[in-house]
Amino acid sequence: MTCSNRRRAILPACAAAAILSVGGLVQPTGAAFAQPGPDTMQKHQQHMMQMQGHGAGQPHAAVPTLPGQDAFGAIQEVVRILEADPATDWSKVDLEALRQHLIDMNELTLRAEAVARPVDGGVEIAVTGSGRTLAAIQHMLPAWAGAMNGYKGWSTAVVPLPNGALLTVTAADPKEVPHIRRLGFIGLMASGTHHQPHHLAMAKGDFPHRH
Repeated sequence: MTCSNRRRAILPACAAAAILSVGGLVQPTGAAFAQPGPDTMQKHQQHMMQMQGHGAGQPHAAVPTLPGQDAFGAIQEVVRILEADPATDWSKVDLEALRQHLIDMNELTLRAEAVARPVDGGVEIAVTGSGRTLAAIQHMLPAWAGAMNGYKGWSTAVVPLPNGALLTVTAADPKEVPHIRRLGFIGLMASGTHHQPHHLAMAKGDFPHRH
């Protein structure tokens, strides 16, 4: 029996069924809607197989190269390096340590407060935050100061604060003083070339990180 032959009382239900119908198939509602059907799963598997075969059978097909999330991409790159190195000791690999470090980097870069003031020979920066940001400051600033002390003749020091840390960077060379001051907090954090090797060493389990 069609909707037009039913009583007026059930017309709303018929209208709802018509709205849910796409191409003659009624779309499931409720809990069933979240469950992929066999056809969907099969298409997904076929898509994955096509992606794995990309480059051999489809040399001209375009595929995205960006991972969609920076930290995910950094970890993905490290995984490729580890898997390509036959000397990798997988019993020591600690990708969770790298993930936690990347969370620290995100907190420090985007959420920490940094107030700088010039001092003789350089700059003093109060870096503060709360919660996860405070933990990131406590993890990263002492490690950064230890790694960067002596870089370009800089002298680096970190003193703990109740809500963060006080970072001081100075240089004996007068030419380095404006360099240090204009870099500011985030420029100083990004200086040097130790970050990427540090990430790989951490993932290999050679440099522990506080989880």
